[in-house]
Amino acid sequence: MPQPPDDDEADRRLGPPGVVRHPRPEEVRLVNAALLLRRPLLVTGRPGVGKSGLAYRIARELRLGRVLHWAVTSRTTLTSGLFEYDAIGRAQALQGQSEASAVPTGTGDFVQLGPLGSALLPYRLPRVLLIDEIDKCDVDLPNDLLTLFEDGYYEIPPLVRVKPQEPTAVVHTADPEGVAEIAAGVVRCHAFPVIVMTSNGEREFPEAFMRRCLRFDIPDPDASALGELVAAHFGDCLGPRQERLIRDFLRRSDRVGGLAADQLLNAAHLVTSGHYAHVAGEGAEEDEWAELLEAVWHPLGGEGAEPA
Repeated sequence: MPQPPDDDEADRRLGPPGVVRHPRPEEVRLVNAALLLRRPLLVTGRPGVGKSGLAYRIARELRLGRVLHWAVTSRTTLTSGLFEYDAIGRAQALQGQSEASAVPTGTGDFVQLGPLGSALLPYRLPRVLLIDEIDKCDVDLPNDLLTLFEDGYYEIPPLVRVKPQEPTAVVHTADPEGVAEIAAGVVRCHAFPVIVMTSNGEREFPEAFMRRCLRFDIPDPDASALGELVAAHFGDCLGPRQERLIRDFLRRSDRVGGLAADQLLNAAHLVTSGHYAHVAGEGAEEDEWAELLEAVWHPLGGEGAEPA
């Protein structure tokens, strides 16, 4: 099975290819360990520190193609991440299918693999799967994932039931316009996917689940890391204003109990847009900029913002 195309989302999150960013040594060690042990990474940290970005950095650095993104909610189940089957659509197709039809509609046309199900397809190289905000999941999902992580395969019951008539089926995948051929209704991975699960540390997980994971806590970025982040997206467009902007951001973040790096990028975008180039100005212009930053750099907890 060919590898998927590169992901434009990585460029949006990380900046264009070719921009040098230096990963932390502990990040490199844990990613390598996850690859060797075939274990998922549970990435923790405050909102906005770059937990999701780790999945895109791995995919880009290792050239593993498009990241499969599974956003978890309280209603998310294991099956919803694996596949969806349009039983009503299948029944309607069978009902409307004329006896003279030369090519009957296959069951696979009504099966849509989810991000988790697509990640376990037998690709030559592993896919990168981002399971985002697993804190929000139902209490059963972590335990349900354990067996899947151990075995690396799953069955699609609608295809298993019709395998005597349809030994193989072509289904839709989570990639744009992607399809895959499934034999006997069983999907078994060839290369275990690189799984990055993000958590804000808002809940405890079962011990068995934690033993299966490698945990990586991302600290708040310092001035150097923020400088690399801004440079990745804007190059040297900010010039000498970049250092001041980062300094003001860190001061504001300490004062309000933490800000997200995305909020810094929002301010940098305003500067480079040309409409607020007076960031280094004085007097009335400086007051105007301070009021704007108070709105852009609001506390993440939703509390009232303090003066910038």
